[in-house]
Amino acid sequence: MTEAQIPKRQTAAVRVGDGNDARAPLKEIDVDFPGPNELLVKINWTGICSSDDALIHDGWHGVGVDMGPETKGIAGHEGAGVVVAVGDGVRHKWQVGDRAGVKWVWSICGICEFCTNGTDELHCPYQKISAVTVPGTFQQYVVTDGNYTTKLRDGMKDEEAGPIMRAGVTAYTACKRSGLRSGQWLVVQGAGGGLGQFALQYARVMGMRVIAIDRSDQKRDLCKQLGAEEFIDLLVLPPSKEAYALAPPLVRPGGTVVVVGLPHDESVLAGARPKQMVLDRLNIVGSVTGTLKDVEEALDFTARGLVHPILTNGTLADVDKYFDLMHQGKIAGRVVSKVS
Repeated sequence: MTEAQIPKRQTAAVRVGDGNDARAPLKEIDVDFPGPNELLVKINWTGICSSDDALIHDGWHGVGVDMGPETKGIAGHEGAGVVVAVGDGVRHKWQVGDRAGVKWVWSICGICEFCTNGTDELHCPYQKISAVTVPGTFQQYVVTDGNYTTKLRDGMKDEEAGPIMRAGVTAYTACKRSGLRSGQWLVVQGAGGGLGQFALQYARVMGMRVIAIDRSDQKRDLCKQLGAEEFIDLLVLPPSKEAYALAPPLVRPGGTVVVVGLPHDESVLAGARPKQMVLDRLNIVGSVTGTLKDVEEALDFTARGLVHPILTNGTLADVDKYFDLMHQGKIAGRVVSKVS
C-alpha cells in the first residue's frame, strides 16, 4: 500500500454511553495521518483485554484511570499490523511495509530521569497511553510513536504478536519480578485467563514449577496442557479483594507476591499483616507492564516456538460480546479480533 492508497475513512469500535451501559459499536471515522516522528499502522489483529473493558465501562474511574477525550472513544492496546506511512523524523528507523506492534505505553519522553536510568522508563511522567491518552487499536489505522513502536519479526503471526504487546509482556515481566530461580514454585491466580496463561507459559520456559488456580474443567485442562503441575479449582477472580487477601497466605517464608491486576475498587489493598511480613520476610512488589526491551524478550520466546498464546478469534464487531463473556468468566486464554 502506498501513501496515496490510504483511505480517508475507516471502521473503528467507538465507545458510546457511560458506565456499565457503555458499548463499542462499529462506526465510520476519519483516518488520522502521522506527524514527523510518528507512523501510521494498518492494524490486522488486536487483543481484547480486561483493561479495555474497564476503560470502556468506567471500571477504573474510582482509581483515577479513565479514557480521556483525546482517545476519541477508541480503546485497544494490543495491536499488530503493517506500517503504511512514515513521518520524516523516523524514516531512518522505519519503512512502509515494516511490521509493527502497538503497546499500552504509546510513547515516553526519552529524556527524563526515569527514561534515561535504564530501568524505569515505564514511570516517565510524560508518557502517553493507548486508550487512555491517545486513540487505541480498535480501529483499522492507528497513529503511533515511531520511537516507541515495536518492530515485529517476519514469520511471527500478527494474531500472536498483538496480545504479547500487553498481556504477554506483563506476564513475562511479572515472572522476572518474582525473583524465582529455576526449580522454584510459582502460584498463578486466574491461570486460565488471558494474562494467566501467558504467566504459566513464561514461568515454565524459565524453569519454574507452576501451581495454577482457576475455576472450571475447561481451564483446568488448559492449565494442565500448558504445563501446570498442580491445579486448584477455586472461585477467586483477580483482581478482586478476595484474590488479594488470598495471595499472602500462599507464599512461603522469604517469598514474593507480585501485584499485577488493578482492582476497580480503590479500597482493595495488596499486602499482609505486619506479623506475617516481618516473621516470614514477605516481599510484595508491583509490576505494571514491560519496557521496550522486555517486549522484545517476550516476543523472542514466541519467535523461538516456546510460548504461543491460547487464542479465541473474533472480529472488531465482537468487542461487546467478548466483554460480556469476560464478565461471566467464560473465556479461556486470550481474545484477539481480526481488524479488516
